[in-house]
Amino acid sequence: MSYIDGFVIPVPNDKKDDYRNAAARFWAMLKDFGALHVVECWGDDVPDGTVTDFKRAVAAQAHENVVFSWVVWPSKELRDAGHLKMRDDPRMKDISMPFDGKRMIFGGFQVLLDERAP
Repeated sequence: MSYIDGFVIPVPNDKKDDYRNAAARFWAMLKDFGALHVVECWGDDVPDGTVTDFKRAVAAQAHENVVFSWVVWPSKELRDAGHLKMRDDPRMKDISMPFDGKRMIFGGFQVLLDERAP
């Protein structure tokens, strides 16, 4: 069964293209380490909630948008091995992420349901 890394990230609105370019470079590396799929989504309809919401989760400011993304790995074991390889990969030094990483939320998830339309 697949394993998912999920992320919610505040990105300055004027850094959308920079983020997309960095994400594409990051994907090239993830793919080398065994990742199967990546999806990067730029917030389009992200409403304010009553108690919490995506923006509050990452303390997004007025000039920032929210990115919601995930990476699909074949297994948690391959994901863990890929993360270890990333730490030592020199390409990491060449990728400058245009956001405040301290406000990114992330986690690893076991797939509970994976359905697709025919």
